[in-house]
Amino acid sequence: MAKKGTRFSSYSDEFKAAAVKMYVEDHLSYQTIVDVLGLKSRTQVADWVKRSQANLAVSDQRKIIRGTPGRKKISFSNLEEELAYVKAERDYLKKLYQNRFEEVSPRK
Repeated sequence: MAKKGTRFSSYSDEFKAAAVKMYVEDHLSYQTIVDVLGLKSRTQVADWVKRSQANLAVSDQRKIIRGTPGRKKISFSNLEEELAYVKAERDYLKKLYQNRFEEVSPRK
């Protein structure tokens, strides 16, 4: 896991294709490619080669993952409408968790 504040490098698709070409056509090892190109890890090259051999895009996939929406944002036309929505949401959660809090008996 990366430490807080770590800066990540991003490489162009042409750079990645050149690294894959060095492995496939020139038969260089991952470590040699890392040393020649100045990369941080040989797993980067291994991942690019695997993606290339599986006919997947070698480009950075983080943009796609980050762009996928979870829950859609609801837009309100006025504050009263938003307040009514929040109150209904609160009442639903109270009703949903009502039994959980009643089961806990106070200490004597």
